[in-house]
Amino acid sequence: MPRAGLTTEALAIAGAELADEVGFEHVTVSALARRFGVSVPSLYSHLRGTEDLHTRIALLALEELADGAAEALAGRAGPDALAALGDTYRDYAREHPGRYAAARHPLDAETAAGSAGVRHAQLARAVLRGYDLAEPDQTHAVRLMGSTFHGFVSLELAGAFSHSEPDAQSSWARILDSLDHTLRSWA
Repeated sequence: MPRAGLTTEALAIAGAELADEVGFEHVTVSALARRFGVSVPSLYSHLRGTEDLHTRIALLALEELADGAAEALAGRAGPDALAALGDTYRDYAREHPGRYAAARHPLDAETAAGSAGVRHAQLARAVLRGYDLAEPDQTHAVRLMGSTFHGFVSLELAGAFSHSEPDAQSSWARILDSLDHTLRSWA
């Protein structure tokens, strides 16, 4: 019989919180069982294992990020929309580093197709409406934006910018300006 209060959703949320505390790579069913003070087998009525837990945390993180990005993009266009999307990813990563890592977790094709990852692509394409790009350039631009945002954020989280001047915020502003310029003058 499932333990009262333990649901798949509650376990995913607790796993996401644990990921923010100890790092996504350290989240396991065993660690989650210790957090709840239960035996590992008692969680198997809710989870199939650590990979299932990782997938559920990834889906939660993708949903949270998509909701935040949609809210940030509302009523914005062009460089304002571009900055809003980038800032959403950067702020989320700094506030929830474990969940941010989870959002990068590989999903199988069927799970990915039903996830908020699809919304992320739609939001990126919404930003690009302000730049009047047609396919296949739009797909290339989505990949450029994602690579720029996620590359910068990953390096920043790893501390790569903390030992030199100018500060990371100055670089971020310059990068967003350069990305806007690149998108406006796409060849």
